[in-house]
Amino acid sequence: MRRLRQLAERTPAGRERYVDLLRALAITMVVLGHWAVTVIERDDAGQPTGHSALGDLPWAYPLTWVAQVMPVFFLVGGYANAASLTRLRARDGDAAGWLLDRSARLIRPTSALVLVLAVAGVAARLLGADPTRIREVVWFATIPLWFLVAYLAVVALTPPMYALHRRFGLAVPLVLVALVGIGDLGRLTGPEELGFGNYLFGWLAVHQLGFAWHDTRAAPPPGATDAAGAAPTDRPGVRGRRLPTSRRAGVLFLAVGLAALPLLTVLGPWPVSMLHVPGERLDNAAPPSLALLAVAAAQLGLILLLRGPAERLLRRTGPWQLVIGVNLVVLTVFLWHLSAAILLVGLLDAIGVLPTPAVGSAAWWAWRVPWLLLLTAVLAVLVAVFGPVEARSARHRTGRRAGGGTTTRLALTVAGYAAVVAALLINSATAAKAPEPIGTPVPALLAYLAGAGVLRLLRSGWGTRG
Repeated sequence: MRRLRQLAERTPAGRERYVDLLRALAITMVVLGHWAVTVIERDDAGQPTGHSALGDLPWAYPLTWVAQVMPVFFLVGGYANAASLTRLRARDGDAAGWLLDRSARLIRPTSALVLVLAVAGVAARLLGADPTRIREVVWFATIPLWFLVAYLAVVALTPPMYALHRRFGLAVPLVLVALVGIGDLGRLTGPEELGFGNYLFGWLAVHQLGFAWHDTRAAPPPGATDAAGAAPTDRPGVRGRRLPTSRRAGVLFLAVGLAALPLLTVLGPWPVSMLHVPGERLDNAAPPSLALLAVAAAQLGLILLLRGPAERLLRRTGPWQLVIGVNLVVLTVFLWHLSAAILLVGLLDAIGVLPTPAVGSAAWWAWRVPWLLLLTAVLAVLVAVFGPVEARSARHRTGRRAGGGTTTRLALTVAGYAAVVAALLINSATAAKAPEPIGTPVPALLAYLAGAGVLRLLRSGWGTRG
C-alpha cells in the first residue's frame, strides 16, 4: 500500500488515468469471462476436461458484444505506445531502444509462464504422464499467448505505423478497415488465404485509433499560436490526426457500431458471437472481422461517453491506487488466469470434490459463484509469486540511445521480436491433442528462448558498442 500511495502521489497531472482504468477493466473482464463460461467435464478415461459453454448458450451471444474487450486493450495499447515512443524520442531515444523497453514489460512476464510450463512438462513426462495429456494441459494454459502474438506484432510495428499516423492521420485506420473488408470477402467467397492479413490489419486499425487519441492529449492550450500566428490545430494535417472525443462523437461512434452489428451478423454472414463458439465455421476474432470492428466502434463510443464520470472518479486516491495496483501486474493476471483454472481443477479432482454439472443446469449456475471465488484465490497466489517479475519490468528503462551499433541493434531487436512471435505462433498452431513430450513444441520453445535471450542481452547493453 505504501508503494501504491507513493506512485499515486507522483502521478503527473497530465496523465490520462482513464487509459489505465480501461486496461485494468479490459483484462479483468477477459479473465472473468473465460472463467464464467468454463465447463468442466470428464472424458472417456474419467479425466477432467474443459471447454466453453457458449456453444450451449446461444441466448448469450449478444452479450459477447460487451464481453469481447480485446479492441479496448488494443485501443489503450495504441495510446500508451504513442505516449512512450514520443517521450523516448524527446530524450533522443531511437526505435530500437523503445522496442527494448517494451520487450521488458511484455516478454519478461511471458518468459516466466513459458519456462514454468516447460519445466512442469518435463517433470510430468519423467513421471510417466501421457504426452497427449501433457500437451492438452499446456495448450489450455497457453491460450492467452494467442492474443499476445498479435499484440507483440503490433508493438514491433509501432515505430513505422506511428510515422504513417504522423503523415496521414486517420486515413491509416480507414485503409486498414478496407483491407479487413477485403479479407472478409476472401473468407466468405475465397480464396480464404486472403483473410490471413486480418490477423494484423484488424488489430492495427484499432491500435492506430489509440495514436489519434494520444494526439488529443498533446493538443496545445486554447489560444496558443505557432510562429506564424496560426492556431496549431489549424495547421495542415494536425486536425486530421486527432480522434474526435466530444460527446457528439461518442454518440456517433456508438450509433454507427450498433447499427452495423445487426446488419453484419443477424442479417449478414458473420456469427452473432464475438467470441469463439465451438463448431462455428467463421470466427469474428480469429482473425478480426468487420463485425468485430463494428463492436470496436460501439465500444469506443461508450468509452468517450463515460470518460467524464470516470475521470472524476479517478481523481480520488482510493480508486486511482486500485487502478495502479492492477496495472502493475495486469499482464501476469492475464497470462496465468487459465493456469489457475488448471490448478484448481487438479486440486479439487485430487481430493474427490470436483463438480461436473451439466451446462445450463441449476447446479451449473449455482457453482459459478464459488468457482469464481476459488479461482480468484488461486490466481492471487500465482500473482503474488510471479507478479514481481512484471512489476520490476515496469521500472526498467533502456535509456538514451547508445553511441554506436544502432543499425545492428535495431536489426537484432526486430529479429528477437520475430523469433518470439514465431515461437508463440508455432505453439498456438500445434493441435491441442498433439503428442508433445513436454507439452510445448520443442521448436517453439527453442525459438522463444533464442528470441527472448537476444532481447535480454540487448537490454543489458550488448550490441551497443562498436
